[in-house]
Amino acid sequence: MLKTKELRAMRPEDMQAKLKEFLDELMHERGVAAMGGAPASPGKIRSLRTNIARIHTVVREKELADEKKTKKAGPDSADKKAPKKGKAKEKKAGKQQEEKK
Repeated sequence: MLKTKELRAMRPEDMQAKLKEFLDELMHERGVAAMGGAPASPGKIRSLRTNIARIHTVVREKELADEKKTKKAGPDSADKKAPKKGKAKEKKAGKQQEEKK
């Protein structure tokens, strides 16, 4: 079992390698179970799935943290949207433009 603390200390390349290793091992264990063989340790499939989920979670946390850092650096002017107007304001603006004509 991998601990979350250990995962957070790993480099992204190492995490991807560990993920691939767990996925291969899980595929092997599922193959053994599908063929009717008794697994060496019954809880191994569950622990593999848990470790895989843990890796995915840590990767996603790091992605979100990176996004948050880039947003704090300053939004681009192209990313800003125009403020929304309510329907009443739009009608009033439309009437004013018609009166000017």
